[in-house]
Amino acid sequence: MRLEGGCYCGEVRYVAEGDPMMQAQCHCRECQYISGGAPNTFIAMPAAGFSYITGQPKQFTRKDLERAVTREFCAECGTHLVTKVPGLPAAILKVGTLDEPTQFHPQMAIYTCDKQEFHAIPAGMPTFEKLPAH
Repeated sequence: MRLEGGCYCGEVRYVAEGDPMMQAQCHCRECQYISGGAPNTFIAMPAAGFSYITGQPKQFTRKDLERAVTREFCAECGTHLVTKVPGLPAAILKVGTLDEPTQFHPQMAIYTCDKQEFHAIPAGMPTFEKLPAH
């Protein structure tokens, strides 16, 4: 699979190639901050197949959390593009930044322990309080 995308203003563009590792919606409290309150919809792609082709994002990592993720975003328009998890060889792409969001086919909802009453999970979708097998 080949995915292309970028930020709202067009300053930062990326390409990701390979087999998707996970396609999901995350309901964790951290993702709610980044999304503005909704679950974060994402596709995890192999890190080896990911690169920025235009511009470079700014990065943010919380210093007060153990195993804090690094969030990459456009310094110009603020669009959150990618999350990187320590020890996970993946680029976690935000679906809203894809040129073709129809390439997203969610397989599960994760971190439903933090799900808000107004979050919708499609009927029949597998759900996990945290991560699968955790």
